[in-house]
Amino acid sequence: MSSTQTTAGSSGHGAQGSWRAAQGKIRQPIVTVAGHVDHGKTSLLDRIRGTSVAKKEAGSITQRISCTILPAEQIEKLASSLLKKFNIQLGIPGFLLIDTPGHAAFTNLRRRGGSLADLVILVIDIRDGIMEQTVECIDILKQEKTPFVVALNKIDALSGWQQRAPSLSENIKAQPEYVRKQFDEKLYAIVGRLGEMGFDSDLFERVGDFTRQVPLVPISAKTGEGVPELLVMLAGLSQKFLGKDLLLKERRARGTVLEVVKDKGMTFLETVIYEGIIAQNSTVVVGSFDEPIVSKVRTLFEAQPFGKSFKPVKEASAATFLRMQIPSDQEILPGMPVIGTDSEKEVEEAKKELKKEVEEAIKLDKEGLVLKADSLGSLEALLFQLKKEGHHVSRAGVGNISKADLAHATSMQPIDQVILGFNVALEEKEMQYQEKVKVLLSPIIYKLMEELGAWKEEKEKELLKDRLDVPMPCKLRILPYVFRQRKPAVFGVRIEAGKLKPGMELMSQDGEKVDEVKGIQHESKNINIAERGKEVAISMPKVTFGRQVKEGDILFSVLHEKEYKKLEEN
Repeated sequence: MSSTQTTAGSSGHGAQGSWRAAQGKIRQPIVTVAGHVDHGKTSLLDRIRGTSVAKKEAGSITQRISCTILPAEQIEKLASSLLKKFNIQLGIPGFLLIDTPGHAAFTNLRRRGGSLADLVILVIDIRDGIMEQTVECIDILKQEKTPFVVALNKIDALSGWQQRAPSLSENIKAQPEYVRKQFDEKLYAIVGRLGEMGFDSDLFERVGDFTRQVPLVPISAKTGEGVPELLVMLAGLSQKFLGKDLLLKERRARGTVLEVVKDKGMTFLETVIYEGIIAQNSTVVVGSFDEPIVSKVRTLFEAQPFGKSFKPVKEASAATFLRMQIPSDQEILPGMPVIGTDSEKEVEEAKKELKKEVEEAIKLDKEGLVLKADSLGSLEALLFQLKKEGHHVSRAGVGNISKADLAHATSMQPIDQVILGFNVALEEKEMQYQEKVKVLLSPIIYKLMEELGAWKEEKEKELLKDRLDVPMPCKLRILPYVFRQRKPAVFGVRIEAGKLKPGMELMSQDGEKVDEVKGIQHESKNINIAERGKEVAISMPKVTFGRQVKEGDILFSVLHEKEYKKLEEN
């Protein structure tokens, strides 16, 4: 082994040979399952796993993981007749299906230049239709231009629905008329909503062109009905949309950290590798908000087909889901990019690339609110949305809200003294520092945006009221109208600048205090404010007209220290 290989932790000639063998081959598409909470994302993946494992020996389950590798042979077994019916050639090695537990995880699935997912299954409860988080998912899909298929889940929960025929198409036709009517109403309500959002869609068997229409596949994650049709639609999408995008082009591994797992005192990175080959003992560079982290892969575990276990491996090629043990003193955050390297030169190149990538993802303003999220992907998605709606962000990071975040927010202008927390918490020990700062927390982007908009609207009203309440310096000239000389003196004045209110103290041009304005009248009616240009009568109880004041004198309002500071702030 050469010194370069020793320093950079190369896996040696084996990895080079593996790359020669893998180069130009088609990798499996990465498929994300997304949708509104409780619409059945995980249940669908459990059904796919269960369907696949049913014919295999029992006892193979060691743990549940968030990714499922579904080999092409299994898709052929489950849906061979459907593949023929729709004239779809299965030219892929299978699918890598990623569950997104909790809606927030969907925004974590990022890679350089866009979405980590090649395809998306958007799960919608057919009874509820398109909900708030569904809209959010669709917005991200539109932004990233990611092809997707809609799984209309829970058809078994429609009133009167029964499984009367072996295929989904036949079973829909076999339902009683009142059930079909209910089904059609739900289906076309969703078609209508998707149309409003810019997507032409229809029932899967009526879709003639995958590049123009979104297929809707009715399914039941509970009974398994429609799942073979869903897998066939995914195969069709991958055939029409992906093509050369699935060819392995680069030897160096590239991936995204989905989760950081602590297990028996060790740290593991659960990572999706979407390009290249990675090997045990190789050196990887992981993105960070500070300097990129360089470390060796101590152990490597690859997810096995059907999502039931990890198996120790020496190396793995894209696309796959891995658990990597990486020793590091620095904190590694979910959503961060990973690059595998084979030499010192590649390490330096990767560090520069990842530093630039993270910096470009998090562009900040000098003034603005504070943003915290659970991963780099979430942070990037939120920054995009905030800037799109005209908000400025001065500080952003991954993790719970800290004392430093609160201190930073306090130093901002009042309209920016707000912290948005996406899928994170404000720790109890930090709450004492929260007095001046508004903290908005939610695991749903659109709710955060709504709450921010409502808070800013109220804050702007409050700030406007404060500005109106600021005692403006007042300048007035005494007119030749004297209605009473003393106890109290009542005489006419013209307001030449600012505003005059009852209770204001007046002083002469020399700074000598004269007296307080007891009352103000205009056309024999008491008023609470006299603005510039107005001629009014004022009463001053301690003044004798002709002594302290006389016709033609200029008087000014007295500003006390507190009022002066308020004026300065506004």
